[in-house]
Amino acid sequence: MASCVELLDALQHRAFHDPKVRRQLLATRQEKDPFGAFCRTCRELGYEIYEMDLICAGEEFHAAMKRSTNGGGENSPMLAGEDDFYELFMAGLEQESQ
Repeated sequence: MASCVELLDALQHRAFHDPKVRRQLLATRQEKDPFGAFCRTCRELGYEIYEMDLICAGEEFHAAMKRSTNGGGENSPMLAGEDDFYELFMAGLEQESQ
């Protein structure tokens, strides 16, 4: 089973090559619950991405990155959005659309 990060990578690749998919994903930003709408759209497109999976993937990636520096003793503060895979994904799509 693919990880959430692998699914996002595959979906982003698809969205870059299929304008319809890109528009569909970007349209979720206009929903009342954009995060939930994004995850529902992912599942409709065949990518099993759920809200908590996406949140945890970002946090786990950030924690692993911090542990890998300076022998695991890194305690620097996290920058806003540094672990937010949803925002990073959408920013990439928005940039590609311009």
